[in-house]
Amino acid sequence: MKRPRLSLNLALSADGKISSVARRPSGWTSKEDHARLLDLRKGADALLVGRGTLEADRMTMKAPGDPWRCVVSRGGGFDPAHPLFHTPGGPVHLLVTDGVAPEIPGVTVHSASLAAFLETLAAGGIRRVHCEGGGQLVFALAGLDAIDEIHLTWAGHTLFGGREAPTLSGVPGDFLPATREYELTAFEPLPESGECFLSYRRKPQ
Repeated sequence: MKRPRLSLNLALSADGKISSVARRPSGWTSKEDHARLLDLRKGADALLVGRGTLEADRMTMKAPGDPWRCVVSRGGGFDPAHPLFHTPGGPVHLLVTDGVAPEIPGVTVHSASLAAFLETLAAGGIRRVHCEGGGQLVFALAGLDAIDEIHLTWAGHTLFGGREAPTLSGVPGDFLPATREYELTAFEPLPESGECFLSYRRKPQ
């Protein structure tokens, strides 16, 4: 599969959750983590999130350089009033993998698989994609073995708990089809905030 290089950034609670059972929106980590989020977006040709994350965080996905703003949904159901569709920035691309594609003015909609969409991005000149969740999308990308870099903020100050609280790869359920191996490239503790920045890259095959 010809695809762009893909990086991932998420925050994890002390017990390995990316959110609470109630799908708490972002903002529970430090200002340093927020600054890191913005820094990691730099140089990306496209930003990628799942629809659940888009809605929980009311994201506009606006970033320097106006990267493409890509959102993945299994069934569609996008809200045309969402701020994403009314905020200037890079072109908006919606992927609906199994549902009715919405009609939203000024928005490009794709009805395809996630793998085919990544190939479409590559064909469109997108060389680097940066994903910011959520867990179901990360699980799907890992299933395709399409993640090259992982950036995590381990937030030791928060415990979410709950069987239905999503982890890095979504709500606990099916396992990945194969092991994905990465090597640690950065370990930066932040004692004052109770957090630690971690970075990984895919191990050479």
